[in-house]
Amino acid sequence: MTLGSLLSLFANNLLPIFLATGTGYVLGRLVEIEPRALSRVVFYVFSPALIFSLLTRNQLGNGDIIRMFGFTAVQMAAVGGLAWLIGRGLRFSRRMMVAVLLTSVLPNAGNFGLSVSLFAFGETGLAHASLYFVASGIIANTAGVYVASLGRSDYRQALAGLLKVPAIYAVLLAVIFIRMNWELPLPVARTVDVFSNAAIPTMLVLLGLLLQRARWSGKALGLAVANTLRLLASPAVALGLAALLGMAGPSRQAGVLEASMPTAVMTTVLASEFDVEPAFVTGVVFTTTMLSPLTLTPLLAYLGG
Repeated sequence: MTLGSLLSLFANNLLPIFLATGTGYVLGRLVEIEPRALSRVVFYVFSPALIFSLLTRNQLGNGDIIRMFGFTAVQMAAVGGLAWLIGRGLRFSRRMMVAVLLTSVLPNAGNFGLSVSLFAFGETGLAHASLYFVASGIIANTAGVYVASLGRSDYRQALAGLLKVPAIYAVLLAVIFIRMNWELPLPVARTVDVFSNAAIPTMLVLLGLLLQRARWSGKALGLAVANTLRLLASPAVALGLAALLGMAGPSRQAGVLEASMPTAVMTTVLASEFDVEPAFVTGVVFTTTMLSPLTLTPLLAYLGG
């Protein structure tokens, strides 16, 4: 793979995402916009519409769904185990340990990952990536909440919170439609298409708005550990696990790529909610996002993007 080929991969698959995200970043600098309102529109409307549309259009089977959910859970657990071992070895404080765990384990599978998967692997890859996105969201809203709370929050409350996640219902509804060979009425189908088409560009602008609020925390060692785990260790674990599970084609490409994304924006929400080094966490989100082209570009070349 020549330098020219790598630059072409970056320009075609990653640069458009950074340009769109940069638009949101600049907009956040120039105009007072509250990202939370836009985030809720994505969470409750655009994202579930995108997932339903992708799964029904590509007719993924139950085996595809179960395999990707299992891959996601094991891969994230393995990275979490590495983060815990390193944190113990470096004698991180309890709050720093939790912050490193969150930022190392939870990838930006939505805003960033779905966009890259679409550009690199088309709609079929995007459909598989959406499964990783949903599975990682379930983990973030259960185990992620529990870890962030350091045991202060009732785990049953975290599980109950899943009932409020629309993406889960989108997957269940899509499975029913596929199994029953149903189709949406044309007006409803076109409405879903409008919402799903708006999902990815809105996610990217939202990512820029959120990154604009990132601040440097000064905790260089923790920052280095979290960046290394998220951008280097996580892809390595994903590649090994995909080989172990016999994943191939778009499923392998999308799964490994999603696992290699920078840190999820949701980690900043968890860190702020439970006062777990919020400045450090937002710093990791920013640095992993900015550094991600250095790891994602060669990974795309290896995966055949």
